[in-house]
Amino acid sequence: MVRCDIITFMSEDTKEEPVTKKAGKRRAIPKGAAAPGSRSSWLILAIVAMSFIAMRMMNPTRTPYAELSQTEFRECVEAGDVVRAERVRSLESGSTFIVGELKGPSGNTVKFRVNLVPGENEKLTEFLIAHGVKCPVREEEPLIGPFLQQIIVFGVFAALLWIFVYRKMMGGGGGPFSFGKSKARLMDGNKKNRVTFADVAGVDEAKEDVAEIVEFLKEPKKFTKLGARIPRGILLVGPPGTGKTLLAKAIAGEAGVPFYSISGSDFEEMFVGVGASRVRDLFEQGKKSAPCIIFIDEIDSVGQKRNAGGMMAQRVADQTLNAMLVEMDGFGTNDGVIVIAATNRPDILDPALLRPGRFDRQVNVDLPTLKGREAILKIHAAKVKLAPDADLARLARGTGGHSGADLANIINEAALLAARKGLDAIPHSVLEEARDKVFWGSERKSAGYTRREYETTAWHEAGHALLQLLLPNADPLHKVSIIPRGRALGVTMSLPDRDVLNRTRSYFIDELTVLPGGRIAESMHTGELSTGAASDIAMATDTARAMVCRYGMSDAFGFQTFVEPNAFAVAEAPPAFSQRTAEAIDAEVKRLVDEGYARAKKMLEENRDKLELLATTLLEQETMDGRDVAKLLGIPPREDGKDGDGKDAKHDLDVPPAQN
Repeated sequence: MVRCDIITFMSEDTKEEPVTKKAGKRRAIPKGAAAPGSRSSWLILAIVAMSFIAMRMMNPTRTPYAELSQTEFRECVEAGDVVRAERVRSLESGSTFIVGELKGPSGNTVKFRVNLVPGENEKLTEFLIAHGVKCPVREEEPLIGPFLQQIIVFGVFAALLWIFVYRKMMGGGGGPFSFGKSKARLMDGNKKNRVTFADVAGVDEAKEDVAEIVEFLKEPKKFTKLGARIPRGILLVGPPGTGKTLLAKAIAGEAGVPFYSISGSDFEEMFVGVGASRVRDLFEQGKKSAPCIIFIDEIDSVGQKRNAGGMMAQRVADQTLNAMLVEMDGFGTNDGVIVIAATNRPDILDPALLRPGRFDRQVNVDLPTLKGREAILKIHAAKVKLAPDADLARLARGTGGHSGADLANIINEAALLAARKGLDAIPHSVLEEARDKVFWGSERKSAGYTRREYETTAWHEAGHALLQLLLPNADPLHKVSIIPRGRALGVTMSLPDRDVLNRTRSYFIDELTVLPGGRIAESMHTGELSTGAASDIAMATDTARAMVCRYGMSDAFGFQTFVEPNAFAVAEAPPAFSQRTAEAIDAEVKRLVDEGYARAKKMLEENRDKLELLATTLLEQETMDGRDVAKLLGIPPREDGKDGDGKDAKHDLDVPPAQN
């Protein structure tokens, strides 16, 4: 268990390529090649462009005629150079103009055109008659009628709507019914950079549970000849970031089979029945690729318990769940298709989904132990350059209760900090700094605290650290710091030497002594009380109440529990004990807290010289390692694997660990 004391203050992996399926064979599309759906889009655009070009070419208004003004035209008529002329009225544009031929300088003829201005037609007609030039009138029909032009324009807009709106909404290039197709991504298990069990650490028990799945996919006859049936479904259950998805990829990588990956939210769409259709399509693809693995991440989004009287949205979700139930264990056969799902909410899943024949086995992917955290850190540290003094085992001790994703983030933050400082490798001090930054936030160097506030923080943390070293059953001191981070003015971290499966009453008694140490040390220095002990007070009260109500560690009540019922399950449930018992519980909690406070005050007063020395040193160094503190105060360190009193540590698996 990791206990971090915080002084509060009063203020406000594999890039996948698209794969097409046909006749049960996988055909990878070459990188850079156009997808089949995009070819029809380019064809439509080409037809539209050619239509516009043809319309422009057939427009009679763009004939290669010499443009003449009316003045130039009158001069040519007077000179007798007009060979032929006719007046044209265009029904398409509504304009009127004169076209014809003129005598050229070398005896040839030149075509001309004269645009007529409205209101000048009568004068120009009289002028031509006076000079003996015949100019008949001709009406010009358009080569493409107005109705045909409207059809072309409508077709253009329909094509654009199809490309940029309809196809995007319906699934992008798969036809008008592609919205019912599965969105699962296929990862080929034969790739060189596939994930294997060697890339997964900290979940050894979970790997053992799924190892037989890999063996079945490799040698199915070994099981079928004995009449054994491999589990059709495996449900990976665990907190976020523990590696459930990575473990599923490792199963596919070890077995070398196709791996379909999809999220539970990908089944639902705005159309009713789409989810069920995508479920059927997903399993249909799986049958063609059998043996294969179908991985459904966050299955709780589609596998929640069904409600007969639910809303419309709930009934639509139930259709998707019903389709999944039928596909996993219905009249059809899905031999060779293994479904692996992941969730961190197994309590809300439908019971029909969890029964044998569907998800036959539940595999717990818990938070890593001390050994598992060290193995995970080694995997991620192999990608960076560590300094010789980097101690991953010590870093693993300081990250209890954190997932593999958290550990990967710490290594990445350490690499960023080392690069920012211009270092060639990552020393252990940078690893510790990255851990503190991930847990509590960056240093607040510009907070503007006064000297008196720093002194108060130093005495507060010195009180915790000194008691942590003196008390025999408390966890060993790991680190103490007075550098502000996040909402904390200082931090005292204590770490166990191993994974603790059980806590004793002696440990809790010492913990109740360590917690008020900061408040007592402050008052010894300043003679005042501050808000810095708010988190200590809350932790002490919760610990004492857990001892009385949950763990039966009180002499007044003995072997009894007084855990109150869940308020969310029974809204109006009466308390499980009487008012007189509640008052007695409060009195017992107060007694435990007061005894711890009195014990801490006595110990600090007896060791005031050590307390003052540690506080003064903290003001100079700001951060000190637990081993350096023990050396400074002349307190010998404890042996690993021993309790504070020198006795061998005991582990009683029947008793749950402390939750403080």
